[in-house]
Amino acid sequence: MTSTATTTASQSGSSRFTSAAANYIDERTKIGVAVKEFGRKVFPDHWSFLLGEVALYSFVVILISGTFLTLFFQASMVETHYDGPYAPMKGIEMSAAMASTLDISFSVRGGLLMRQVHHWAALLFVASIGLHMLRIFFTGAFRKPRELNWVIGFVLFVLAMAEGFTGYSLPDDVLSGNGLRIIDGIIKAIPVIGTYLSFFFFGGEFPGTAIVGRLYMLHIMVLPALVILFVALHLAFVVIHKHTQYPGPGKTQQNVVGFPVLPVYAAKAGGFFFIVFGVIMLIASFVAINPIWNYGPYDPSPVSAGTQPDWYIGFADGMLRLIPPHLETEWFGYTWSWNMLIPLVIIGVFLVLVVIYPFIEAWVTGDKREHHILDRPRNAPTRTAIGAAGVTFYAVMWAGASSDLMATHFQLAIEGVIHALQILLILGPIVAYQATKRICIGLQKKDRSIALHGYESGRIVRLPGGEFIEVHKPVSEYERWKLVSYHDYAPLMLRPDDQGKIGFGRRLRAGFSRWFFEDRIVPPSQGELDSGHHDGH
Repeated sequence: MTSTATTTASQSGSSRFTSAAANYIDERTKIGVAVKEFGRKVFPDHWSFLLGEVALYSFVVILISGTFLTLFFQASMVETHYDGPYAPMKGIEMSAAMASTLDISFSVRGGLLMRQVHHWAALLFVASIGLHMLRIFFTGAFRKPRELNWVIGFVLFVLAMAEGFTGYSLPDDVLSGNGLRIIDGIIKAIPVIGTYLSFFFFGGEFPGTAIVGRLYMLHIMVLPALVILFVALHLAFVVIHKHTQYPGPGKTQQNVVGFPVLPVYAAKAGGFFFIVFGVIMLIASFVAINPIWNYGPYDPSPVSAGTQPDWYIGFADGMLRLIPPHLETEWFGYTWSWNMLIPLVIIGVFLVLVVIYPFIEAWVTGDKREHHILDRPRNAPTRTAIGAAGVTFYAVMWAGASSDLMATHFQLAIEGVIHALQILLILGPIVAYQATKRICIGLQKKDRSIALHGYESGRIVRLPGGEFIEVHKPVSEYERWKLVSYHDYAPLMLRPDDQGKIGFGRRLRAGFSRWFFEDRIVPPSQGELDSGHHDGH
């Protein structure tokens, strides 16, 4: 009895202390108001929204595993001789960075697992951001008021690639050294200032003596801080603008149908985090990645065939391979290496078009309304076709990075592979655009027919007059809503200005608007739906 009373008193004292501490913090920070406001936010429930969560949770895994690796890695290019437990490397001269990476892999308890967790989480981080941005693009989630959040997401994608590349280059092995040599060649190809930039970046003639330390500083300090900043901005804008949602009954531009953050969504998100963490640990436990002991330390004299960058940098490497060689010009006493400069310009223009696309579409369509309901990709055929063309262009550049492996594995001539990819780089996006747009319009026509007449049931009925007809199965109200709940936007009207003139800019904008909205399929009206519903029965 005395023990029970003591336990009750202890619990009561602990509760009072917790309550007092919570009140103390809340009175000085007002954090309770923020938690209450955020906890009431409603988020829709759809599997595609998990892509952004995968990116966030992968970044958390990167921070946890990276903190562990930081305790043992030596970011130095001081020459040393390996004397660790891996016998084939004993006595080989290498940098301290390479030696410490080998020590992490073979001497530190759990070190190899953490290296592989870190690397797989980084790959998943970049992949999930890319897929998340594709979902946003094809559903039109970047439209007003979320244009700025699209830009923030794109900057996060670039930072993730930079973070991955700097980490990939730290071990100072053959693969990372060849990647840095490509960067050195690109920098030196810049006219006038290229050699100076390379000298300052590498701390001397390539490979320099300070590059690993500089990349390490970027990898563990500057880039993670920027990623955290932009992730916070991205999440803040998601809360401010409300979450987008797919069309359906009861869903409007004003209200969001879903679950509140607390307690439902927070519990589901917490469970999903452990699923992502567990899958990464499982992959890292059974699938090896970046076994640097098979490659050896970097030496700038030999060239290693078959070396490939991580997949997210493949598009840049592929573009360099697809440009014809010997494109050089002597101007003003300088060599202009167009085979290096042209890929930089093409990649730069491609990335700029991606980041400003929301503003381009808003200018072409003249749409200034807020959008919180997502589009079905088929209902925006021109945008979907543009996305398919962009993905095809990226995929061909990406395939170019593996041109040598395709040639060796399929017993093909490397010249034939390169020429085929060069043709695809130009014709592939055009074919993808036309095919995707035709498919979208065909799907729109099918949806219109289903909304008006229902699904084919296969049941044939003979009318009293002798006519045979097929009885269609009517669609449900939810399905019909999904099929017809999209807006039919019209091209911009070409009107003169206050002085009665039509300038070139207006004509250009009207021409782009007609192209964007051509081959439209008008949604069925309510009268058509009622008539079709009656005929279907």
